[in-house]
Amino acid sequence: MRKLYIQVVGLLLALFTSQANAQDDVFWLGADISGTTELEARGWQLYNAAGEPRENTALMKELGLNAIRLRVWVNPRNGFCSKEDVLVMARRAQALGMPVMIDFHYSDWWADPGKQPIPKAWEGMNLKQMRKALARHTKETLQLLKKNHIDVRWIQIGNETTHGMLWEMGRAETDMRAYALLTKSGYEAAKKVYPHAQCIVHLDAGCDISRYHFILNGLHQYGATWDMIGVSVYPYWDKEAGLTNNEEETLQRVKDNIIILAAEYGTELMVVETGVEAKKPAEGKRFMANLIRTMRHETSGHCHGVFYWAPEAEGHYPLGAFDNHRPTIIMDAFKDFDY
Repeated sequence: MRKLYIQVVGLLLALFTSQANAQDDVFWLGADISGTTELEARGWQLYNAAGEPRENTALMKELGLNAIRLRVWVNPRNGFCSKEDVLVMARRAQALGMPVMIDFHYSDWWADPGKQPIPKAWEGMNLKQMRKALARHTKETLQLLKKNHIDVRWIQIGNETTHGMLWEMGRAETDMRAYALLTKSGYEAAKKVYPHAQCIVHLDAGCDISRYHFILNGLHQYGATWDMIGVSVYPYWDKEAGLTNNEEETLQRVKDNIIILAAEYGTELMVVETGVEAKKPAEGKRFMANLIRTMRHETSGHCHGVFYWAPEAEGHYPLGAFDNHRPTIIMDAFKDFDY
C-alpha cells in the first residue's frame, strides 16, 4: 500500500509543480565548509588533486559546486563561526558567484540531535526573553551579511532540530509549543532581512519519516512556518543506528520520503548534509553519484540540491572526502557525471 501511495503521489507531483520549483530550476551542489578559517589559522594548506595550492572556497568551485553552507554560533570561545567569521567566508563565496546557506545553531558550539545547549549569554532567560534573544541574533547576523551584499538564498532555523532546540526550554518531546515559538521567532526575524530567502527546518536521518512527522506536525500545530525541509543523508550513521541495513536502503527510503513529505506539507526539500566514508573513496563516489542523480531526477522535482558536510575534514572525522589535504575521487561525483 505504501509503495502504491508513493507512486500515485509521484505522478500527481509530476503533473503539478510547486511555485518554488517553478521559480528556481537550478539544482544546487554545495558543501558546508564552515571550518575553513580555523584550518587556515592552524596553518593547513589545501590542494587540488593535481597538488596545486587552493583556498577552500575556490577549490569547491573548481570541483563543480555552485553553493556554500556556513554555520553560525552565538558567542564561540575562539571566534570561529561567529557572525564576523562567517562574513569572511561568505565574502569569498560571493566573489565566486556562489550563493550562501546560513545555518543557525543557536548555540555557542555544536548543536545536533544529541545536544542543543543554550548559549551562555542566554542562560536563565524565560521563553519571552529567549525568543527576543534568538530573533536579535538572527537579525543582527543577517543584517551584517546583507550590508556586505551577500547572496543568502537559504536560512536554517536551527541545526538538526530532531528533538527541538535550546534545551531544556525548547525540547520538542516535553514542550513542543516552546520549540515552535522559538522557530517562529527565527523565521520572522530572518524574513525581515532576507524576505525572499527560503527558511529551512532541518532534521537528521532522512530515511526515517516518523521524526519528520513528529516535528513538522508539532510546528504546524503551534503556528510555526517554514519554506523548505532540510534533510541529512548519512548511510554510515543510519546503519550504525539500525535505521537501515545498507546504503541502497537509505537512498531508496530518502527518495520515497521526499516525495511523501512534499505532498503532505506542500514544501520543497533539499539534502543539506551528506557524507560517506573517506577511507572508501570508490564506494563513496558511487553513492554520491547515485544520490545526486536520484535527488535530481527521481523526486518529482522536489529535491533542489545536495550539500556535502565538511569534505575537507580529515582524521578526526570519518566522513570527509579529502586525503593528505587533497580531494579524493568522492568529490568527482559533483563534476564527472552528466546528471
